[in-house]
Amino acid sequence: MKTERLTLRPLRPKDAEALHRLVNDWEVTRTLAELPYPYPRSLADDWIASTVDDLAAGSAYHLAITGKEGRKETIVGVVGLRLDAARRSGRLGYWVGRAYWKHGVATEAATRITRWAFANLPLDLIVAEVTDGNVGSLKVLRRAGFREVGTGIRASLTTGDEHTVIAFEATRDDIFGRPEAPEADAANPLAKPLLLVAACALVDTDGRVLLARRPEGKKMAGLWEFPGGKLHPGETPETALIRELHEELGIDVTAACLAPFAFASHDYEGFHLLMPLFLCRRWRGIPSPKENQTLTWVRASKLTEYEMPPADKPLIPLLRDFL
Repeated sequence: MKTERLTLRPLRPKDAEALHRLVNDWEVTRTLAELPYPYPRSLADDWIASTVDDLAAGSAYHLAITGKEGRKETIVGVVGLRLDAARRSGRLGYWVGRAYWKHGVATEAATRITRWAFANLPLDLIVAEVTDGNVGSLKVLRRAGFREVGTGIRASLTTGDEHTVIAFEATRDDIFGRPEAPEADAANPLAKPLLLVAACALVDTDGRVLLARRPEGKKMAGLWEFPGGKLHPGETPETALIRELHEELGIDVTAACLAPFAFASHDYEGFHLLMPLFLCRRWRGIPSPKENQTLTWVRASKLTEYEMPPADKPLIPLLRDFL
């Protein structure tokens, strides 16, 4: 993973010496709670080996934060995310060597892994804790988009005492923002704005349906959806779909190949969504991601295994029964 100044990459055995030099510092470890001080050199080797296993298993992503000093790569800290698959959540942690404090390194790294995680992993929530009094880390989480949600008491391996922690959490909407509402009706300002979106279930010769995963940076990033989009002024749903399918997937569709199938009506905060879903079995070209989205063909019986926006979910059983 890249940021403007940094690279986040898997840890390697040869990183142990540099990692040990940075973390074996009382000013660094005293706010981390889960690390002993002094930090044994052998523990760096063991911990890096465990991160390789975790990464292979997909249970945690502990990454070296590196920068460039001239042409030389330099480790400046670590950022990590441990997953709880049952709760669809992750726990964020990070630390930066004292020489690199107050340079925005932790904010840059924490923001990057958080945005990547929501866009690429099956997560609904990311949590984090900060030792009370760690002003720098409080700023990091707030800048990264996290919300303060309470306090707690934790035992510290570093100090041997209990200490107060401040709990933070973030959802996909906190990081990428909520879906944008259309403009209100000036003639009826009390009514909720209505957003019209057209969607298409492309069905291949094997009866599979194409889903697109929204890329990092977009609203609802990481969720799977049917291709489509908002209607422009004056557009019919069919015209909008022909345009959207060409822009998003590089395929050409005619109105005659779009069959109205069902519609979704969903009440979001601030607006109401109305979304007709069309079926399409014929198109020209090979669907390819033109907007950095991820594409996959899915059997109708497997559609429920893909996390989708709330408006799309009621369409799944209808589509499954039909196909």
